[in-house]
Amino acid sequence: MSVSNVEQEDLPEPQRILVIDDEAVVGLGCRRSLCPEGHEVEFHEDSRAGVEAALSGGFDVILVDLMMPEIDGLEILRRVKAAGVSSEVVIITGHSTVESAVEAMKKGAADYLSKPFSPNQLKMLLRKVWERSALIRENAALRRELEVDHGFEGMIGQSRSMERVFSLIKRAAPSDGTVLVTGESGTGKEMVVQAIHRLSRRRDHPLLACDCSALVSSLLESELFGHVKGSFSGAIATKQGLFEAAHKGTLFLDEVANLSLETQGKLLRVLETKRVRKVGDTAEREVDIRLIAATNQDLAEMVTEGTFREDLYYRLNVVPIYLPPLRERPGDIPRLVTAFLGRYCKRNKVPIKSFTPETMSRIESYRWPGNVRELRNILERIAILCDSDRIEPRHLPPEIREAPVQSSVTQLPRSWDDFKRLKQQVRDAAGQELERRFLIEALQRSGGNVSKAAEDVGMQRTNFHALMRKYGLTSDITS
Repeated sequence: MSVSNVEQEDLPEPQRILVIDDEAVVGLGCRRSLCPEGHEVEFHEDSRAGVEAALSGGFDVILVDLMMPEIDGLEILRRVKAAGVSSEVVIITGHSTVESAVEAMKKGAADYLSKPFSPNQLKMLLRKVWERSALIRENAALRRELEVDHGFEGMIGQSRSMERVFSLIKRAAPSDGTVLVTGESGTGKEMVVQAIHRLSRRRDHPLLACDCSALVSSLLESELFGHVKGSFSGAIATKQGLFEAAHKGTLFLDEVANLSLETQGKLLRVLETKRVRKVGDTAEREVDIRLIAATNQDLAEMVTEGTFREDLYYRLNVVPIYLPPLRERPGDIPRLVTAFLGRYCKRNKVPIKSFTPETMSRIESYRWPGNVRELRNILERIAILCDSDRIEPRHLPPEIREAPVQSSVTQLPRSWDDFKRLKQQVRDAAGQELERRFLIEALQRSGGNVSKAAEDVGMQRTNFHALMRKYGLTSDITS
């Protein structure tokens, strides 16, 4: 882009600009250049007053002189960044050296401007800074949009319990601390493990997993630690174990509660010494891995019962992350449903379907013993088999369609508006359950004859049929 073209381009919107410089000519020059184009320029010769203005926020760009008495430009930059002020900071320097510019950029400056500068140079720089800032804002907006659509590292949830899980993942990931992920089957423990690895410094190295419940004790030790040729029957070649294969990366031990006491002792030794010895070998090798374990059992209770080593439990439970079951976060269900259904409709190349309110109420009130895994599998089935663009209760599996609506609340909202909405939902759910039972009993009294049932309760047959469709009921009700 030529200078002449840049001169003709104004910034897309007026900017609030703060100038901190002990030379009055600089501030006055900025005002003369920028105010006629609609920008607001505030100028301070005194660095202390300038810092106070900068920390108050509200400026798009702060132009600050590098060399000033009392507080210099780099110190002002540091204070602005430490305070979390969102303004872009540009360093003005009459002592332009590569070192000073690089140091300012490392500390968070958006750019620098050398004295003396012309109005055109000032405008070119401001446009450059504006474009950079706009790109940052756009990327942040895209990240927020992705989190809405795809959740945190693929995990969807806005409940307080899931926000706590996400916070723990973010804090634990950069460290090398051992993590113990607990929760019922189907809650998504492996997704937590994958998120920790992706956000860790080991992300460019392997993430290997071992299901501790899949192998007998002797084969599991070989899988974890490796073996040498001839160490046992069938060991026809030397094999590398997962601890060695995961060197520099992450090793995930799933269902760690199933380890035998003997294997637990060997695992503890590896974790303490960071050295591993193959089955049948005498030599030890150093390993550098980050260990994450997971279980759906209560290890503390197993320690009390004597079936799990207390020392290993404390070694694994450095950073505990509990993944709540779906029934404890029912507010997350609608987002999970929308995300899964959209994914499976797209994958199977079928039109996106929507839920009737009654269907969604059924889904939200179900207890989901299989947790997110069960929900995901059922929605994939619906995406494939439902031949309508509206998903009604009749399209749900019997265990969900026929389950009584749960009106108990496990987690109370914090705001009054949310509480009022929850109260209305509970009323609606209870009313729908009464309506469903009313229809079932009428059909049972009439032996499944819809006309007789409608006449018995004083309804038109068409209206009775409509309610049956609403709740996915058929006339062959025998109990």
